Amino acid sequence: MTCTIIDCYTDEPAGLGVPPYLGTYPRYIAGYLNEDVNYLTIDDLRLWKKHNSVVKETKLSQKTDITTYNLTVNYRNVGKILNETDTLIVVLGVHVPGKYLSAVPGTLNEIIPMIRNFNCKKILTGPAVFGTQLFGGRFYEKADLSVFDKVSYDMFNFLYKDVKEYSLKGTSILKQIPDHRMIEIETGHGCDIGKCSFCTEPLKNKVEFREKEDVLNEIIEFYKLGARFFRLGKQTCFYTLPYAGKLLKDIHSHCPEIKILHIDNVNPVKVVLDKKNDFEITKAIVKYCTSGNIAAFGVESFDLEVVKANTLNTPPTIAYEAVKILNKYGGERGSDGMPKFLPGINIIFGLRNESKQTHLENMKWLSRIYEEGLMLRRINIRQVAIFEGTSLFNEGKDKFLRKNKKLYWKWRNDIRQKIDWPMLQRVVPGRLRGRLWGKLVKFFK
Repeated sequence: MTCTIIDCYTDEPAGLGVPPYLGTYPRYIAGYLNEDVNYLTIDDLRLWKKHNSVVKETKLSQKTDITTYNLTVNYRNVGKILNETDTLIVVLGVHVPGKYLSAVPGTLNEIIPMIRNFNCKKILTGPAVFGTQLFGGRFYEKADLSVFDKVSYDMFNFLYKDVKEYSLKGTSILKQIPDHRMIEIETGHGCDIGKCSFCTEPLKNKVEFREKEDVLNEIIEFYKLGARFFRLGKQTCFYTLPYAGKLLKDIHSHCPEIKILHIDNVNPVKVVLDKKNDFEITKAIVKYCTSGNIAAFGVESFDLEVVKANTLNTPPTIAYEAVKILNKYGGERGSDGMPKFLPGINIIFGLRNESKQTHLENMKWLSRIYEEGLMLRRINIRQVAIFEGTSLFNEGKDKFLRKNKKLYWKWRNDIRQKIDWPMLQRVVPGRLRGRLWGKLVKFFK
């Protein structure tokens, strides 16, 4: 039986699979199938449909076409591969809409016409089962799923005892990717608080952690295949991981030539609670990870009324305290000039009880952080994505999103101009700012 995986890329609160990141879904599926599996990206299919799989040369004055930028080694043979496929597995779903610089995730309405006429069994899996969208502030995309023979988020009923085996075998997908990828490593899933009004994570997963040795062995296997960029990102809070510090130490010991080792999501409450252990986890992250590392704080709003109405995880006073802690221990600069470990702040527009006062509260706390000489690695701002099954969908929906939408550009611009830009100048050394800007200009030409 010939199986083909089409990776349309995934983005969730607890996991990123949009290039340059390589997500877990296609890897685990390939490991489960335990045979030669064709791996294609949505970029492969677009190039096949648009240009008959021919890569056109671009002039320096032209922008890179990021819709067909992330090709596999199979891009020349897409038609042949699909015609010979017995089972086609589509991995798809964006729950955290963002602006991607090097890829465009596929949507249901895009992929369905591409695969409809192929005579094979078709399976849809990934976050799209709960809905998907590329832009915040909209209800999830709806599509006719009758083209699929099976639709299932956890199509193989993966248990963590099974992932131990599948994650190792699934590393072989890397052989079909010709360029570098940041490998998104899963340490656990589910949220031990799990009450935020907009979040889909509690709908998908119970709280569960992988064994430390299983995570380490997967990283080592990727390392043997040449991977040098890793993020321990597929968890709701790295500090909740029972073996966080020990894992980082072991990775550092077994994979000494890793170029990037970062983490992702962190609950500010857990950073403050780490004080009981003399900030053991924070110190381990600073010591064993590479500089430029970000703890993504899901603050969402500094307005206490919004925090209460949406049962958010962190009140503003705790978020502020966590920012100070990471600045104290992670503000030191690494060999590349970047601070070793800083917080990043996530802000969401459109939550329940949002008002003009919400923006004033956000600016008050962000201004305090800046004026006290503290650093934020970045600020993410987005409009809420509303998915069926969440408490926001059941109560309120897009009421406040519609009410305040006309204000969002001004709110966003205030944060960008008054906080974000001066903060960037503080965090990133001048020589790196120039180099970074040069790379962005060159990339988009």
